[in-house]
Amino acid sequence: MNKLIIGGIALMLGIASCKKPAINKSPELVSTTTDSLKNGTSNVVVAPTTDSSKVSVDNAPKTEDAEIEKVSVDEVDFKYLKGKAKVGIKSADVNQTVNMDIRAKKDSVIWLNLSVPGLPVSIATAVFTKDSVKIHNKYEGSYNVYRYDHFSEKFKFNLTFDILQALIVGNRPFKKNKSRVIRENEYFLLKQHEGKVQIDNYIGQDKKLKKLLVTQDVTNTKLEMDFADFTALNNTLFPLSNLITVEYKSEKDQKIYQTVINIKHTKVELLDEPLQFPFKVPEKLLKKN
Repeated sequence: MNKLIIGGIALMLGIASCKKPAINKSPELVSTTTDSLKNGTSNVVVAPTTDSSKVSVDNAPKTEDAEIEKVSVDEVDFKYLKGKAKVGIKSADVNQTVNMDIRAKKDSVIWLNLSVPGLPVSIATAVFTKDSVKIHNKYEGSYNVYRYDHFSEKFKFNLTFDILQALIVGNRPFKKNKSRVIRENEYFLLKQHEGKVQIDNYIGQDKKLKKLLVTQDVTNTKLEMDFADFTALNNTLFPLSNLITVEYKSEKDQKIYQTVINIKHTKVELLDEPLQFPFKVPEKLLKKN
């Protein structure tokens, strides 16, 4: 079990892995857009906002305009989501690109189907609910059911369904926490705490989440998401690109490891009509669980 990262949160955050299919070497990761984000130069299509939440601003200079006293955050609202993406994964022992079909019911189910360029068939399907992760690895012929704490132990902070959903659509995963808001260059910085975890939300002038930084105070484990390439979709702005960086210390050798995942959405639809989430596992694999 090492080399190609597959399935759900295992794929998205580089947590679990499996044997690499015998295929030609995949292309390098698509060029990232973090420089444009940091310099405030990413191309953004302005569209009317539909759903926002208010948070108060602390430490705002008295010279600021009155509207800065409150920050509106434009969240992507949907009932069902359907899309396709290319996902580049790079770590110490992985440099791979996979194709990913995505389906989701808001706050309920996320379905991912994975394939590798050069192979005509799916290699894995994963279904995420609020309390469990089911992964059918078709390439290796395995089926596993995990709880989120299985993944949390690896990175030493609590990984949840809400974080995975935020990763896909660019919404804040911690909306109910009280926020302290300050100005940092061209951003409004919403600072939150969830237990021993610090959450920094960088909100742009267009009211969209541009960067999310989650840091575990004790272990200094970090999860960073940089959102870019916003496009108008159903009266809101949707990020077509997400650069994810996971940094953590291994208990085995005490070294710092980093996984970089680059998600490029090639098609996204926000729907009102219900979607199907097909997940068929051979009976012989079900009996092993």
